[in-house]
Amino acid sequence: MMTNNYDTIIIGGGPAGMMAAIASSFYGRKTLLLEKNKRLGKKLALTGGGRCNVTNNGTHNEIFSNIPHGAKFLYSTFSQFDNHDIMAFFKENGVKLKVEDHGRVFPVTDSAQTIISSLQAKMVALGVTILTDSEVTSTRKIDDDFIVKIANNTKFTGRKLIVTTGGKSYPSTGSTGYGYEIARHFKLNVTDLKAAESPLITDFPHKKLQGISLHEVTLQIGKQKITHDLLFTHFGLSGPAALRASSFIKADETIFLNFLPKISENELADKFEQLRDKSVKNVTKLFLQERLAEFLIASADLELEMKIKQIPLKKLANLINLMQAFPIKVTGTMSLAKSFVTAGGVDLSEITPKTLMSKSIENLYFAGEVLDINAHTGGFNITCALATGWVAGVN
Repeated sequence: MMTNNYDTIIIGGGPAGMMAAIASSFYGRKTLLLEKNKRLGKKLALTGGGRCNVTNNGTHNEIFSNIPHGAKFLYSTFSQFDNHDIMAFFKENGVKLKVEDHGRVFPVTDSAQTIISSLQAKMVALGVTILTDSEVTSTRKIDDDFIVKIANNTKFTGRKLIVTTGGKSYPSTGSTGYGYEIARHFKLNVTDLKAAESPLITDFPHKKLQGISLHEVTLQIGKQKITHDLLFTHFGLSGPAALRASSFIKADETIFLNFLPKISENELADKFEQLRDKSVKNVTKLFLQERLAEFLIASADLELEMKIKQIPLKKLANLINLMQAFPIKVTGTMSLAKSFVTAGGVDLSEITPKTLMSKSIENLYFAGEVLDINAHTGGFNITCALATGWVAGVN
C-alpha cells in the first residue's frame, strides 16, 4: 500500500476545490485534488442551463443582498478575493466573459466547459496532482498530519486538508453530503440541511401553460415581492423568481403573480377602453403571449372573440386583476435532491472567517457549499464557492 505526502489535500473537484487547488499551488505548496467522479466540475457543467453563470458583476452590497444566509461571514472572504477578482482571473486565463441582465456573467462561448477547462488548465500549469475517479472513504488526523484514504486503499498524507465536497442537492453529480460526515468526524457542528433555490410545486392546470417563460414578472408572497424571470413547468413554477421565493414560502400558501409589473391597473384599464371595438383576445395578446392570454381569458370566464365593449365592467375588471394578481396555490417545493442549492451545512460559528480554518482542528479548512451559506441563483453561489475556495487555498 503506497503512501503519498502532500502539503495540501483537497477533497472535491467542484469550483471551490479547483480554485483552492490553484491558490494552494500558486503559493508553492505541493497540492493534491481528489474527485470521486470521472471528471471535474460535474455540477458546474449543469449551471446556468449548461452555460455556467460564473459570477455576478454587482457591488459588494448587491452580492451580499443576494446571500440570504452567511453574507456577514463572507465579508472577510470578499475583502481578500471577490467577484471582480473572479472575472479578472478568467480574463487573465484566456476566457472571454460577457455580462447579461441582473449582472449575470457568462463565458462568451455560452459553455460551462470553457470555465471547467480553464480551471483545469491552470491547475495543470501549476503542477497540481489531480486524481479523478477517487472516492475518499476515510479521513483522520494523526499528530500534525491528515491521513486520507480512497476506495482503492491508497493513502495520502497532508499537513493541510480542505473539504470542498459541495452540499446535498443534485446527488447524481456526486453531492452526497460526505463533507458533513468529515465535519462530524472532527466533532464540528452541522446545521439542519434543507432545500434552497427550489422549484415550486403548484396546484393549478400546468399543462396549458407548460413551457411558457416570462421575463421580469413579479411574484408576491405576503408583503415580499420578487421581480425576475419565471418558467411554467409540468409540476409548477421554476426560473429565478420561483427559486428565490422558495426560501420563505410555506406549503399551501397562495402567492400572486403579476404578469405586467411595469404597467399600472389604471393604464391597463385605459388601454382596454381605447380598444373597446376589438376582441378581448386581440387586446390581451398585445400584452401577453397568445397561449397565456387565452388561458387568462378562459379563467375570467370570457369568450375569446367577445368585443371589449360587450363585456360587463365587473368581468373586465376581473380579467385585468388576473393579469396583475393571478393567484397560485403552492403545495410545496422540490426535494433537496432536485433543488439547486443546499441550505445548512458546516456551522459558521465553528470556522474562522478570515482563513476558513476550523477553530478547533488546526489546518482543517472548509469552502464552498459544504459551509452553511446559501445564495440566490444568478451567479452568487458560484461566486461564494470560487471566493471561499481561493481563500482556503491561500491561507
